[in-house]
Amino acid sequence: MQPLADRIRPTDIAQVCGQKHILGEGMPLRNIIEGGMIPNMIFYGPSGIGKTTVAGIIAAKTNKRLHKLNGTMASTKDIKEIVDELDTMMAPNGVLLYLDEIQYFNKRQQQSLLQYMENGKITLIASTTENPYFYVYSAILSRATVFEFKPISAEDIMPVIARGFKLLSEENGVEIACEPGVAEKIAAGCGGDARKALNAAENCFLASKKENGVCTVTLETAGALAQKSAMRYDKDGDEHYDIVSAYQKSMRGSDVNAALHYLARLLEAGDLPSACRRLMVCACEDVGLAYPHIIPIVKAAVDAALQVGLPEARIPLADAVILVCTSPKSNSGAAAIDAALADVRAGNIGPIPRQLQNKHYDGEGDVEKGQNYLYPHAFPNHWVQQQYLPDVIKEAVYYQPCENKMEQAAVEYWKKIKH
Repeated sequence: MQPLADRIRPTDIAQVCGQKHILGEGMPLRNIIEGGMIPNMIFYGPSGIGKTTVAGIIAAKTNKRLHKLNGTMASTKDIKEIVDELDTMMAPNGVLLYLDEIQYFNKRQQQSLLQYMENGKITLIASTTENPYFYVYSAILSRATVFEFKPISAEDIMPVIARGFKLLSEENGVEIACEPGVAEKIAAGCGGDARKALNAAENCFLASKKENGVCTVTLETAGALAQKSAMRYDKDGDEHYDIVSAYQKSMRGSDVNAALHYLARLLEAGDLPSACRRLMVCACEDVGLAYPHIIPIVKAAVDAALQVGLPEARIPLADAVILVCTSPKSNSGAAAIDAALADVRAGNIGPIPRQLQNKHYDGEGDVEKGQNYLYPHAFPNHWVQQQYLPDVIKEAVYYQPCENKMEQAAVEYWKKIKH
């Protein structure tokens, strides 16, 4: 039997839930659909939020022959068969091609569509869960308009769940009685995915007792079947990089609650390596010299987390995240090495000063005799004026101390020694 999500799929734009930013009254995509002149388009966003539904509604409104392909299974042969229909009785007005998961089409497959998109014989509506600017061939992008679909709010999903239960009731000839909070539990647990919400509603119906023509769906059943469904996570997808980025930026911004939230999302997805790696990076890059002792402390917390594993790993990691958030911040070390790397990459290197070279003896051909290295420990305060940088960049300054107690104390110390 078809899944519930397919059985109640909207057939009109007004029935589509969410996406008000592009499908609301007067919004761009809605105006295009109602105008009837369909351009090449790419729909971008996570699964279960209406991309395929909207494409189907568009297809029903056009007089072009509709073809559907999925990038995970389609081949160049499938495209050739579509092209062979052009200018025949089968497709007198051209073809509307709905290509799902276009990111799985390689460059050559995508290029095979270009000529026909250019002359209007193929109108492409492609969908992707990945950022199209990374995965879709630039020539395709230049001929198409990208519309971003966003996760649907729990409030917008509530009517969808009600429609789902109503259809299940009609199909099975029973009354469905839901305990208070069931629909809210499903809506909150679907992570903005309408398909997930309808699957959960159908599973709740199948798992509930039916007596005397009444099916009672309990809050406990809804909770058990909707658990963890709010998680959208793909270790190689945009969602992964968005979460780890938000995690690190929240620590850098000293927002304890946000950092713990994103840590929880990483741990709930089982991504312990990413949680540990970004935490170590943040300790070094964003706290750094403002509190240098934090680096071995965070390293110890990470080692403990990796040793004990989940779920106990959450405890040392939470401690370390809170410490990073509440510590003073300095990126002077990261900025200094980046400045030095920029010089090296620009070719500003030059010969190493003779006094720093690893010379233990002078050869017969050496014009300058003696290394002339000054050993700092042989001088007061273990420091002596001496050139260390190559001549071409001898005045370069990479390190700029930040205004924190640790670094300013070091600045004052060396001012006293060097001046």
